[in-house]
Amino acid sequence: MIKSDVKDNSLLAYFQSVLLFLLNMIKSVYNVIGVMSGTSLDGIDLAHITFEIKDSWTFKIHNAETIPYSETWKKTLSDLVNCNLEAIQQIDEQYTTYLSETINSFIKKHQLTAVDAICSHGHTALHQPENELTYQIGNLKHIASLTRQKVVCDFRVQDVKLGGQGAPLVPIGDQLLFSEYDYCINLGGFANISFEKHNHRIAFDICPVNIVLNYYSQKAGLDYDAYGNMASEGQINQFLLQDLNALEFYQSEPPKSLGLEWVNSNIIPMIDTYQLEIKDILRTVVEHISIQINSILKENTKASVLVTGGGVYNTFLMERLKDLSRNEISNPSKAIIEFKEALIFGLLGVLKLRNEINCLASVTGAKRNHSSGIIHSL
Repeated sequence: MIKSDVKDNSLLAYFQSVLLFLLNMIKSVYNVIGVMSGTSLDGIDLAHITFEIKDSWTFKIHNAETIPYSETWKKTLSDLVNCNLEAIQQIDEQYTTYLSETINSFIKKHQLTAVDAICSHGHTALHQPENELTYQIGNLKHIASLTRQKVVCDFRVQDVKLGGQGAPLVPIGDQLLFSEYDYCINLGGFANISFEKHNHRIAFDICPVNIVLNYYSQKAGLDYDAYGNMASEGQINQFLLQDLNALEFYQSEPPKSLGLEWVNSNIIPMIDTYQLEIKDILRTVVEHISIQINSILKENTKASVLVTGGGVYNTFLMERLKDLSRNEISNPSKAIIEFKEALIFGLLGVLKLRNEINCLASVTGAKRNHSSGIIHSL
């Protein structure tokens, strides 16, 4: 009798999953919340979005905001790479609760109803794809019960298991939502780029950006270098610039990705050996960023380039990018600049609900294209 019950329950679960899949395939409009926390630690990005599929995907961002991290959370998250697995798991429990509370406040504030799913990246604690390891906190199963919503999350793990980098994941969104641009660049903790090459989407991390600029700005008592004002007053140290540009990562072929561990091992120690004034460090790093990005763009001298992310507000950095480029560099609306990643993780969640490809092997180096992520239901 027990065996029969188990079998019946198993069949019921199977038919329920098939029904759910068919319903999602029939649906053409999805009402979701995209959630993103990046390595720059500026806060949690939340965006309420409607996606619609006809001949192609379209979207509308209804509400979006960034909830800044407290100093305590900033310190905790910045120290994750120094924690052992047990400590990270404890922080994961706390962060999942905190993230759930933040999402609940967003839902209440904007009086959101009939949400199909919360689509959340979580926050990267460890990213070492060469060791088959990636760990994003904030994706534990009880996030669904705490928010009382279906949650789609943990998008990177499956790709790493398939031999991929687990990053970047945004390019599928660039392909489906921003195909009118030749290149899509995001300036966040790191600069990453996405573009079509030989009928395949290619994407990779280019270099660190805010993760380094903010680190040294904070040593000067600032959260960040507003508009790049401090950098604009500094002088380039040509020896440091040469050393930065000579890093092995820049000579390697994609797929490739960067993490905080790489910055802490390769960038920070190198810069610190020069014992420069903060403004000179920032000026040199801005030049380094501009050179590395334009080394990719130089292959196409009349391309349209979409630039998003918090780095867009670094006026001096944007000026240097444009000075070194022959391309048409465009800044979209404020909502796209600030919330493009939350938007695209919303799309990744929708694609997962539809069991459609949301992770490209041509981008990550995985064995195959696949539909990545975990669905937590109530």
